[in-house]
Amino acid sequence: MMLKFEKRPVASQAMRYLSPLLSMVLTLACGFIMFALLGKDPIKSFEIFFINPLKTSYGVSELFLKAIPLILIATGLSIGFRANVWNIGAEGQFILGAIAATGVALHFDDHPRILLLTEMAIAGMLGGMVWAAITAFLKTRFNANEILVSLMLVYVAQYLADWFVHGPWKDPDGFGFPQTVIFSENAILPTFFEGLRVNISLLGALLFLVIAYFFIFKSFTGFKILVSGYSKAAARYAGFSINGSVWIGLLAGGAMAGIAGMSEVSGPANQLTAHISNGYGFAAIIVAYVGRLHPVGIFFSGLLMALLYLGGEQAQFYLNLPSSIGQIFQGMLLFFLLGFDILVQYRIRYTGFMRKEA
Repeated sequence: MMLKFEKRPVASQAMRYLSPLLSMVLTLACGFIMFALLGKDPIKSFEIFFINPLKTSYGVSELFLKAIPLILIATGLSIGFRANVWNIGAEGQFILGAIAATGVALHFDDHPRILLLTEMAIAGMLGGMVWAAITAFLKTRFNANEILVSLMLVYVAQYLADWFVHGPWKDPDGFGFPQTVIFSENAILPTFFEGLRVNISLLGALLFLVIAYFFIFKSFTGFKILVSGYSKAAARYAGFSINGSVWIGLLAGGAMAGIAGMSEVSGPANQLTAHISNGYGFAAIIVAYVGRLHPVGIFFSGLLMALLYLGGEQAQFYLNLPSSIGQIFQGMLLFFLLGFDILVQYRIRYTGFMRKEA
C-alpha cells in the first residue's frame, strides 16, 4: 500500500486554530488510556489530575503562579519564532536572569523595596538578553545554528548557577544544601492576598502580553519580523535587515526569559537554588505553539501548561505516580499538535498497492 503526502493548495486557517483544541482532546483520550494501563481508575485519576488543583483558592493561586514564567517566556519566544529564529535556549536565559537578579538582591538588599525590585527586574532582563546575545552574535557573524548554540548554552548556564550556589553565594547556614540565603523582605515581590503565593508579577505578565500584541500586529518592526519569517528573499527585496530580525527575536526571548527568572527567585523561591528553572524554558516552547504565537492564545495555553505541572504534583501525592507524568501529558500535547500542523499543510493520498517485480 502506498501513501504519500500532497501539499494542500491553501491551508485552512480555521483548522490551524482548531488544531490545538483537537490536540488537547486526543491528549486527554490518551491520558485516559494511560491511567487505565497503569491500573488506576481513569475517572478518579482525571479528577485528581485536572480538578483537584482548582478546588481551592490556594490551588487557583498556584495555577497562576506556575503560569507566570511560562507566559513570560512564551511571549518572548513567539516574537523570535515568527521570524523563524529558533531560540531553544530560553531555559538558560531564564537561569541567567535568575542569577543576575540574585546578585542584585544579595548585594543591594539595603535599597528601598521599589528601587530594589526595579533593579532586580532590569538585571534579570539584561542577564537573559546577554545570554541570548551570544547566540545572536554567532548566528549573524558566523551563521552558526541558533538551535544548537542556544541549547548548549543552557548547560553552561546550569553549571554557572551550580557554581554560585556551591561557591561564593552558598548559604553558610543552609546545612550544605546548594542554595543562597533567603532574600530580604525588600527583594521579595508582594503578593495579592494573605496566605496565597501569587504575586504582582502576574500583572507584569499581562502587561507584556499587551505590549507584545501591539509590537507584533501594530508596529512596523513587527511587520518586518513577520516578513523575514515568511520569506528572507522578500525581506531583502523590501530592504529589511535579516540580521536585525535575528537580533530582535533572540533578544526579546532572552529579555522575557530573564525577567521570568527574576520573578521566580523573587517570588515563590525567595532564593537561588541549583534547580531554579523547573523546565519552564522548554515547556514555554509548547506554550508558544499551542497558543499559536498569539498573545491571547499564549495566556490560555500558559494556564493549561501550569495545570499539567500541578496535576503531576497531585498525581505523585494521591496516585503514587511520579510527578513527571505531567511531562508525559506535555509531550503528547506537542506530538499531536505537530501532527495536526502537518495535516493542515498536507493531505494524505492513497495511491494503491505496490506490485512486486518478478
